[in-house]
Amino acid sequence: MEPGGVIKDVGSSRKVKTGSWRIFKPIVIDKCTGCGICVQFCPEGCIMINEDRKAEVDYDYCKGCLICVNECPIKAIKSEREVK
Repeated sequence: MEPGGVIKDVGSSRKVKTGSWRIFKPIVIDKCTGCGICVQFCPEGCIMINEDRKAEVDYDYCKGCLICVNECPIKAIKSEREVK
C-alpha cells in the first residue's frame, strides 16, 4: 500500500441516530437570543436556529455531550437527565 490517498466518504455522525444511550440532553430555555454560538460549537451539527430566533436541538442526533450548555454565553441551555 502506498502512503497517502483520498478518503471518498469520511462519513458523519449526522447519519447515525443517537439511540438510547444518551444520559443527559440539552434543553433550550426561553431566554435564548438566537446568537448561534451553540450552533458553531455543536460537534454533531444538530442544533439550528429556528424562525423564532431560538436554538432548536435535533434529539435524534444529539449525543448529549453538553458542549452547547458550557458555551452558551447567557446560559439559555440547561442539561436534563434523559428519561427512558
